[in-house]
Amino acid sequence: MGKGATERAAGSETGGMCRSIKTLRPPALPEEATQDEIRAAALQYVRKVSGFRAPAAHNREVFERAVEAVAEATADLLAGLEVRGATPRAAAPGGG
Repeated sequence: MGKGATERAAGSETGGMCRSIKTLRPPALPEEATQDEIRAAALQYVRKVSGFRAPAAHNREVFERAVEAVAEATADLLAGLEVRGATPRAAAPGGG
C-alpha cells in the first residue's frame, strides 16, 4: 500500500464528527480502494449512524463489529461491481 493511501485513510481520524464518505470505485479513484480506505469509509458510516465519534467502553465491541461488517459488505460490493467502459479487473487470489 502506498503512503498516499495511508494518509488518505488516516485523514478520517481527524477533524469533526463525520466527513463525506467518498466514492471508492474507479473512475472516482484512479486505483482500487485499499483496505484502509474501505475501513475508513465503514468507520465514518458507523459513526454517522450511531451518532458517536468514539463509542463508550460498554459499546465498543458492538461498534467495532458494525465497522467490520460494513467494511466487509463494502469490499464485497466493490469486488462485484461492473463499471461500464472500464477494463475488467483480475480476480483476487483466493477468491477475495
